[in-house]
This record gives sequence, structure tokens and C-alpha cells, in this order.
Amino acid sequence: MPTRARDLMTPDPACCTASTPLDEVAKLMVQNNCGEIPVVDTADRVIGVVTDRDIVVRVVAESKNPMAHAAEECMSRSVVAVDEETPLEDIIATMEKHQIRRVPVVAADGCCAGIISQADLARSGPEHDVAELVREVSQDTRRASHRSFTSKGR
Repeated sequence: MPTRARDLMTPDPACCTASTPLDEVAKLMVQNNCGEIPVVDTADRVIGVVTDRDIVVRVVAESKNPMAHAAEECMSRSVVAVDEETPLEDIIATMEKHQIRRVPVVAADGCCAGIISQADLARSGPEHDVAELVREVSQDTRRASHRSFTSKGR
């Protein structure tokens, strides 16, 4: 069973730059059958990520034209990444802690080497650990506000 990030990751993921137009980012997602594109600087270091949800929530839902906006305008800047040597249990713990479904993998030089998704873990990880990851990542972080709304007779 694979035990390190380098064994689990999809190598050489499609990446974009901060200035890549969002419609091109979306096309990369379609072409590569993925929901997240790492944003890299000129040295190939990850400076952000754009998810399909970022595009929908931060651009489309705001009635903005994706062709008129760049990745930097909707990317998540607080990137959580793991290095190639990170053990499986630490990868799962990191994804659970940060409630993320995908995590970029960086090489020793800091460059983007790959990406690990829940699907990668589902194919390779222990079933119990993967189930726990899905449960943790899928928790509603807005529960308290939802409860207060629904407790008013709704």
C-alpha cells in the first residue's frame, strides 16, 4: 500500500499563473477532469489554488464574467500543501484539519510536483481512514448559524 504523498499523488498537475483568465482555468479543469488548479509563480511555487467552487461562488454568482477576470481575483491564497515525503496518515490529518478535498504536493525545492484528491485516497487508502476524511471534510462549518435559523419555528 502506498504510504507517502509521492506514491499517491497525481504527478505534474495542470497549473496556471495568477494572470490566467478564469475561463482558461475552467477549461483546464474540464481537460484534466479535476476541480482544482494550483496557481504557481514564475518559479513554479504554489501561491494559491482555484477550485471550481471558487469560480462559481466568487465570480459567476456575483454576475461577473469569468473571461474578464484572472485567477488571482478568486484564488484561495492560504494554500495548504504537503511535501512528497508526507506519510499517508499526515496527509489525511491535514485534509481533515483544513476541511479540504484536494492538497497540492510540493517537491523539496518548493515547486508543485503533484496533487492528491479524495479520489486518489479512495483508490489507495484504508477504507476506514478515507470514510473518516470524507465525513470530516464534509462537515457543515455553518451549523451554528443554521441551527439558530431553524430553531425559530422553521
